Amino acid sequence: MSTRTENNASASALPVFLIEDDPDVRRACTQSLLIAGFEVRSFADAEAALAAQAKEMPGMVVSDLRLPGQDGLALLREMRQHDRELPVVLITGHGDVSVAVEAMREGAHDFIEKPFATERLISVVQQAMEKRALLLENRRLRECLNDNGEVPLIGQSAAMQAVRRLIAGLAPTDVDILINGPTGAGKEVVARAIHAASGRRGPFVAINCAALPESVFESEMFGHEAGAFTGAGKRRIGKIEYAHDGTLFLDEIESMPLALQAKLLRVLQERVVERLGGNASIPVACRIVAATKEDLRQAADAGRFRADLYYRLNVVAIELPALRERREDIPLLAAFLMQQAAKRFGRPVPEWMNADLLRWQAYDWPGNVRELGNMVDRVCLGLPDGLGSSEGNGNGNDRGAGLNRSLTQQVDHAEQQIIEAALKDSGGNVAQAAEALQLPKKTLYDKLQRHGIVAERFRGEGK
Repeated sequence: MSTRTENNASASALPVFLIEDDPDVRRACTQSLLIAGFEVRSFADAEAALAAQAKEMPGMVVSDLRLPGQDGLALLREMRQHDRELPVVLITGHGDVSVAVEAMREGAHDFIEKPFATERLISVVQQAMEKRALLLENRRLRECLNDNGEVPLIGQSAAMQAVRRLIAGLAPTDVDILINGPTGAGKEVVARAIHAASGRRGPFVAINCAALPESVFESEMFGHEAGAFTGAGKRRIGKIEYAHDGTLFLDEIESMPLALQAKLLRVLQERVVERLGGNASIPVACRIVAATKEDLRQAADAGRFRADLYYRLNVVAIELPALRERREDIPLLAAFLMQQAAKRFGRPVPEWMNADLLRWQAYDWPGNVRELGNMVDRVCLGLPDGLGSSEGNGNGNDRGAGLNRSLTQQVDHAEQQIIEAALKDSGGNVAQAAEALQLPKKTLYDKLQRHGIVAERFRGEGK
């Protein structure tokens, strides 16, 4: 298999390999998967599947455990020698559970016990393909890291795709940009992406306006001449001047002292800077990217922020959503951050169960991506994830205890939590909850019935 094929393949374009020696079962499973939208390659024995793997990269494999010639367990071992990330699902008979457990220890994604419903097959294949997509995208993201190790914008949600489109359109221009978003959402990552896409030759200079004491703020921003104040023994270039031909990122700009906001406004309007204690106007050609977690319009109305500066900055704004508003990006973010944490700590990349991932997607993440990164660090160090100890919303120790329950039971429990959280957010409105979960309303009603959830008990709890 060529490296080009492996690196450029996306999971959605990869086929499911189905290995089943019973022609009737093989035909029925193939039809079910085709109807569900998967591309399928079916084989009667392991040898044919292995020959096909040498020519084509499968998205995942579904194989009967008992096959003529090489059995499903031997097939699992050989296929994963060529592709360690390949999800393999084994179909077992009633007496094969012990063998299936051994297969799970050797890296099988899951197993299905005969007889099984079509819905069970499709659900397991969907989960495996999602895992495959996650691993392939994570591989692509690692390849996208630049020499400085800067993290690219991660996420395939509609909100993040909109952010990327804005960056692509705005970065090559000279317009200053305001980034609105909650704490920990990744505003500096967006600012760095803007700088990287701008083609500017100068540096990226970041200042946290909330972290600088007011007594040194003016000197840090605008620089000073020798003798400008006690201790100023020599001329010092300020951050604005240093960012010439580059990008100046002003994080938490709402914390900038009002007096300095007037000086920043002059820089924005005239593109010159005067050092503290000097008279010369020094031209600067830096782009300003400001970020705030507050509504600057409200801050301006309250007199805490200059209205003229707000209007000057708000020509172009990028809205960065909270992590809870793009939950579908959590698997990709968690996988990428896990890789980074494992490398940083010199640890192997930990594996998580589907129930863990569903629990993470159900959590509200008040600290956003920064909090997710802290959680990933804990998991990578073998510690509890710190998201709570209640059943189904537990910690790393819960993961160990969860091994006493089947994967299906754990996933069902996590799914119930996600549905209940969506109903709570919507105040018991099933239609709104279905829209938030991106499910057809009928599907959600079926799940409510299966889990015994009564939507009415969430009435009045909406945020």
